[in-house]
Parts: sequence; structure tokens; C-alpha cells
Amino acid sequence: MAKLLSEPSSRVHCVSDDSWQTTLQELGRPLFETTFVVIDLETTGGAPHIGAAITEIGAVKVKGGQTLGEFATFVNPGHPIPAYISELTAITDEMVSAAPPIELLLPELLEFLGDHQETVLVAQNAPFDLSFLKHYSREHSLPWPQFPVLDTAIIARKVLTRDEVPNCKLGTLAKFFGTTTTPNHRALDDARATVDVLHGLIERLGTLNVHTLEELQNFGKKTKRPKSPALVQPTF
Repeated sequence: MAKLLSEPSSRVHCVSDDSWQTTLQELGRPLFETTFVVIDLETTGGAPHIGAAITEIGAVKVKGGQTLGEFATFVNPGHPIPAYISELTAITDEMVSAAPPIELLLPELLEFLGDHQETVLVAQNAPFDLSFLKHYSREHSLPWPQFPVLDTAIIARKVLTRDEVPNCKLGTLAKFFGTTTTPNHRALDDARATVDVLHGLIERLGTLNVHTLEELQNFGKKTKRPKSPALVQPTF
């Protein structure tokens, strides 16, 4: 079954200070007090509605820059893994053959994720991962909680300039922020790297006076990715 790893990590620290507390921010949930679960999946293809299935789940729970726990498991997809997927992820049929199917793992994962009123889900390109989790939850009659969701790729497009990163792929963001773990198309490693990216983005958001979950959610809706200075035309 899934491996639950609960040793705390000190890789990344989100520093809080009194300057983060303003009258407006007290009305929201401070990011440094928010429980995030960063999740990543490996799959046999691009979408569940065309028959693709989950082969691996990795998730990391963090709060205030500290790791509270980790969840890692292979998943038996119920069909062979395409060769190009095995080449990309290094996950083979033999590695998942003895793993539980997704219907047995979903209750464990939901328990790890916790209360949707407390946990904020985070993923790189979140619609991809959530499409699989919601699909298989529906298929096995498990209600999917209404977690708030943050997408690190979307946040990065809002706060990083084109001069800083040419794109917002996980590998690019990991290199930019100097993550402890290098993304390698394995679920737990990619989730760990995304944690470091999230913390780097939160630090950047602080410089933009975004300190609460609510401010971040509104910021993401109305802010465009900054242009490089060279692309900004002078006005006279």
C-alpha cells in the first residue's frame, strides 16, 4: 500500500514577520499558516476518458515551510504501460504489477489530504492531475472534496518575467528556484520539487504584497505575466 513518510524536513523555510499582518490580510488565510498538499501523478497517457490510468502517486504535505508528511505509492493501472511512457518515467509493468488498484488507494489518499476546509491542493498543471483523481473518484463512487486548488504553472506565469524563465515547465521552474530535488517524471520527486517551487513563488508573491490565500486567488485571476523590460514600449 502507500508509503506514508512523516519525518519533518527543513529544506525550505517560509519566514513570517509582523509586516505580513495587515487589517486586510487578517480577513484572509495567511499563506504561511496554510496547509498545502502538493501532489503529482504518473499515468499511462494523457487523459482518463480515453482509457489512461494512474501508475504512481506522490504527495507532500507542508505548512509554514515545514514538511508534515509524504505519501508515495505505485498504482496498478490494470493494463500495460506504453513503451514510450516507460521510457519517460522508468516505470515498468513489473514495478506496478503487485501494486493496489486505484479504488483501494483513493481512500488512503483522501485521508492523507485531510479536510477540504483546511487543505489547499497544489500541483504543476493541476487540471491534468485533478482530471484523473476526479474521474476515478466518480468511477468508484467516492465523493471528491471541494479542495481549493493552486497551480504553480499559472502562478509562475503571473509573477515571473520572460527574461527570468523562457517557459513555466516544472524543470524550468525547478532550475530557476534551485530546488533540492530535480524533477524526473517520478511522482514523489516531482512533488518535492514542486514544493520548493511553491515556496519560491510564495516568497516572490510577498514582494508583490500578496500574503493570503484569498489575495493569491484574486491575484491569479486578474494579473498578466510581466513583460520583459525590452518589450515594453516607451510612451511619450
